[in-house]
Amino acid sequence: MKHFQLEHLATFAAAVEQGTFEAAARQLHVTASAVSQRIKAMEQAAGQVLLQRSVPVLPTAAGEAVMRLARQVGQLQADAARALGDAGGAATLPLVVNADSLATWFLPVLARIPREAGACFEIHREDEQHSSALLRTGRVMAAVTAAPEAVQGCTVEALGALRYRAVASPDFLAAWPRPDAGPEETGWPGDAPVVDFDRKDEIQNRFYRQLTGRDLHAPRHYVPASAEFAEAVRLGLGWALLPEQHCLDGLASGALRELAPEMPLDVPLYWQRWKISSPLLELLTEAVRTTATEALRPGP
Repeated sequence: MKHFQLEHLATFAAAVEQGTFEAAARQLHVTASAVSQRIKAMEQAAGQVLLQRSVPVLPTAAGEAVMRLARQVGQLQADAARALGDAGGAATLPLVVNADSLATWFLPVLARIPREAGACFEIHREDEQHSSALLRTGRVMAAVTAAPEAVQGCTVEALGALRYRAVASPDFLAAWPRPDAGPEETGWPGDAPVVDFDRKDEIQNRFYRQLTGRDLHAPRHYVPASAEFAEAVRLGLGWALLPEQHCLDGLASGALRELAPEMPLDVPLYWQRWKISSPLLELLTEAVRTTATEALRPGP
């Protein structure tokens, strides 16, 4: 086991978080040369390269293990400082959450954390199919993810399912063949424009395969913000799957129409967090558990 000085671990984490040695130096109130010397000392102790000197700097495979260690040590130091009465001892807790959870049910989780905990959070937004990768690299300490398999060094628990419904505006449906005759006898929705969140967004493709047994080949709009994504559907740019929280009012008012009422799509979500004994992580996990029970549907 390699032993690293605490200030070196803090420097390593700052370099990865800030992206450059210069930015890390400003955060730590030291020179960029001091940051470089500390990283070199760590690499000499480890006997291998820990950081790729790119822009931004990136941890190597070995560096990812060091980043996890740096995050864990930093959080434990912050927990100990607060237990000893240091009101400024709370570290910023980095999390990764998918955009739809962030826009529908996750922010109330953070509001449940008592003010006296002094907690600050850094939220990374990533697709639920890809968020666990940030746990592996040590960039975050907890994640809302679609992956039921625990990342090494983490625990995992099921939260429930976020339900989506395929919807479009009445004007959009009037401009494209209606699905009344069934998917095998109509051009909809395979020829009609689709709204995707970004190029990682697979939920429309997955729904269409379940509906028709075929791959979806259609014109695409990419709208990478949850509120604007839902608005693009309401304005008739294309069809898409929206979380229930973003479409039930529109369906009730007639502003939206459901394309396959018998086929809502449930996306199971899981909470993964590092296996460290941290009062703040325990508080957060309990708040996630409670809020998910209230906001999500039972998982499969």
